[in-house]
Amino acid sequence: MIETNLSQTVNATNDSGSAYDTNVKYLLSDKQILSWILKYTVEEFREMDIEDIIGCVGDDIEIGTRPTDAGLSNLGRVKGTETEDSVPGEGIIYYDIRFTAYIKEAEMKILVNIEAQKSSCYSKLGYHLENRIIFYLARMISAQKQTEFFHSDFDNLKKVRSIWICMDNDETEDTIEEIGLDRKMVFGNKKNSYHMDLMKGIIVNIRNEEKCISGEGIKKSQNVLISMLEELLSEKDAVEKKRILADEYGMRMTTELEGRIQIMCNLSENIRERERIDAIKRMIRVNITKEQILSMGYTETEYKKAESLLCVNV
Repeated sequence: MIETNLSQTVNATNDSGSAYDTNVKYLLSDKQILSWILKYTVEEFREMDIEDIIGCVGDDIEIGTRPTDAGLSNLGRVKGTETEDSVPGEGIIYYDIRFTAYIKEAEMKILVNIEAQKSSCYSKLGYHLENRIIFYLARMISAQKQTEFFHSDFDNLKKVRSIWICMDNDETEDTIEEIGLDRKMVFGNKKNSYHMDLMKGIIVNIRNEEKCISGEGIKKSQNVLISMLEELLSEKDAVEKKRILADEYGMRMTTELEGRIQIMCNLSENIRERERIDAIKRMIRVNITKEQILSMGYTETEYKKAESLLCVNV
């Protein structure tokens, strides 16, 4: 099989965890996946068909164009030419995915940022994720000066949407949240018709199977976007995952999408294997016997590999 540029990128990364994170970002930036995310999180796309939305993130976008990598199709990932936002005196932001979407009929241009977030927990991050989302939105607005508008032409500001896929939620926490500007009258009765929808943050909370309390696996979400993302990022084998995405969600298995799914499944397997070997090594270090370790469900092959690695590191 001819290796695509996408798989070469990941294979060039030795660390499995880093490669997995990179692959998730590439997978989410596939135009079919982006179109699903836009349809179910951004109001302006809600009534559009997926095929039409794919056209909105097509070749005419400004900060991301058709992939120029050899072997990539028109349904490939958005290849942003600039995922770094540098504002003098304000530091640098590195976005996971950033692109422009157009709704031609409405002559509307929307700047979109998508982030793949392993954890949204305050105790792990050391800050509230909502504040980071607001910061990203503010930067996406302020960065438009001298690019989308000049001088005091503030009505030329483009809408910005920052979408966060958070992956560490409990089995009952499959939710989609929206953060945005709100307008309310605190005194008087003046009527204002201008709609304050310039900036919105969207949090898509998908569930972590390891947090499933019932032990029977996570039941399919009633939200179609969440259920699709949970299948996409699940630990199912590649063949089953591709079948579900094609049969239940109408995905076309392009070379890029199939390759990314296969790579991610391989990386997941490597990470699980490494975690099992590390667990055995820890048990050997505290003098738990081989018989006890094998009785916990670990294999003879895993035990020998852990034992040999300990000898090498002595």
